[in-house]
Amino acid sequence: MPDILALVLCLQSCVTITTVRHLSRITAALLTMTGRVTMLGISRWSGDGASYRTVQRFFTTAIPWAQLLCLFFRQHLFRADDVYLLAGDEVVVTKAGNARRAPAFGVDRFFSSIYRCPVPGLAFFSLALVSTKDRRAFPVRIEQVVRTDEEKAATKAKAARRRPRSPLPSASQDVPRAPRPSPRPTSPCRRNSSASKRWCVTCCNCSGAGSR
Repeated sequence: MPDILALVLCLQSCVTITTVRHLSRITAALLTMTGRVTMLGISRWSGDGASYRTVQRFFTTAIPWAQLLCLFFRQHLFRADDVYLLAGDEVVVTKAGNARRAPAFGVDRFFSSIYRCPVPGLAFFSLALVSTKDRRAFPVRIEQVVRTDEEKAATKAKAARRRPRSPLPSASQDVPRAPRPSPRPTSPCRRNSSASKRWCVTCCNCSGAGSR
């Protein structure tokens, strides 16, 4: 495994050297650990220099991840002779709420293309630069999708207005039923547009920080 600290030293213009050192140790632990990914597991696989309290402080620190991703891409991955496309996608990770403790932040019902129905879990929207030569995607911004109270109320009102299903035919009736079309998620055009605008502002700030 290459020296991760040498790769992330370019991020000193956005965060402190202590945060960079902790990031290198936590990244190495995430790449080598097996099983469930927890803060306790990260501290055990990080070795010396990243205790459990250190990992907790790292994840509670406000870090400009969009600037870090943009700066890392410009420093190590960008090619002047390549053409990149900006693409956005939303992914849903299933997660059930725990009644014994407070649920995770942002847990709600989101549409999953795998299950073809709304499922309880977390949703994340990602913007990535796709290389047309290597056919690889490089994430530059990732945000958690959190639905507002107005969106939840509108969804409940829309579900209440749905007409009830027609009763099933009896066994004596041979009536063919038309196949039900699979539900389609709403188009995330507005979320893609707003995330793209925020990413462009971040790139402008990042270019100024990298030039210094």
